[in-house]
Amino acid sequence: MSKRDYYEILGVNKDASKDEIKKAFRKLARKYHPDVNKDADAPEKFKEVTKAYETLSDPQKRAQYDQFGEADPNQGGFGGAQGFSGADFGGFGDIFDQIFNGGGSRRRDPNAPRQGSDLQYEMSITFEEAAFGKTTDIRIPKEETCTTCHGTGAKPGTKPAQCSHCHGTGQLNQEQNTPFGRIVNRRVCPYCHGTGKIIKNPCGTCAGTGKMKVNKKIEVKIPAGIDDGQQIRLSGHGEPGVNGGPSGDLYIVFSVKPHKYYQRAGDDVLLDVPLNFAQAALGDEIEVPTLYGNVKLRIPAGTQTGTKFRLRGKGIKNVRGYGQGDEHVTVKVVTPKHLSTEEKAVFKKLAELSGNKLSEDDEGILGKMKKVFKAD
Repeated sequence: MSKRDYYEILGVNKDASKDEIKKAFRKLARKYHPDVNKDADAPEKFKEVTKAYETLSDPQKRAQYDQFGEADPNQGGFGGAQGFSGADFGGFGDIFDQIFNGGGSRRRDPNAPRQGSDLQYEMSITFEEAAFGKTTDIRIPKEETCTTCHGTGAKPGTKPAQCSHCHGTGQLNQEQNTPFGRIVNRRVCPYCHGTGKIIKNPCGTCAGTGKMKVNKKIEVKIPAGIDDGQQIRLSGHGEPGVNGGPSGDLYIVFSVKPHKYYQRAGDDVLLDVPLNFAQAALGDEIEVPTLYGNVKLRIPAGTQTGTKFRLRGKGIKNVRGYGQGDEHVTVKVVTPKHLSTEEKAVFKKLAELSGNKLSEDDEGILGKMKKVFKAD
């Protein structure tokens, strides 16, 4: 053993608190433990920090060390690392739990209440159902507490017995003596599978699991304004809890089917409306469909294809209650593909009257385009 000062070994001041000493030791123990550090001097350094912690973590030993140094005048020394145990070190077992059990320093009580798992359900709805909301019922396969044994897993009239191997803890301790002391490694009890209980007379309904599969009918209130991909949470409708713990939650994820005519942009509704040449040129008053019924829309004379009109408040209510969207109507002037003899005559007459010329504004635009292409 090195005769270096114990405070120096742990890298703390002589007035360090118990928590500071413990924190310093944890850090060094992880660094120098032989199962982690393969350096040749790691075992010796590990024993050194262990001895320093054993002394400084105990108030009586620390007082003796501060007064007399390493040698105890009453006992001739404090003893070596080979004599330590989990109780001597006031939480030293936590270090080995972190090193050997993946960092978990606390042993979980197998009989403690635990919340059940969450479930997810994807619901397909129409465009109108998303806009206005509705109440509907769904059925989901889930586990529920067995109605025969009430979740104990034991046959009615009996009850689970405490596991005699782990004494109800759900874990077994495997002790291993090493040159650095005794190491305790915990593992799940293979006899009770971590539950701490043995069911000698299992329930005939659930075969000892305490749960049963059912198709649960649940009422779902779809909020008005819900959008594709959004979800709602139904608290307590997930899998049942364990050992009296609360049930998990059910998440409903919505998939909105596309509409034949409408498109959605946030809370707004988009709609394309066709116009013929006469309506666009002369103007007209047309009926436009909305989610709330048909409304009249005035088309000014000379309306061009792609012109947009807004119908205020004819969109979708915000799902969180922040107002309501609009409906945006885009007109599309439709060029006829098949003309009757009479229609052809009308268009020819129109062509003669206009001299096959564009309007002054359009002529100006066309002239600018010609100059650009000519320059290229």
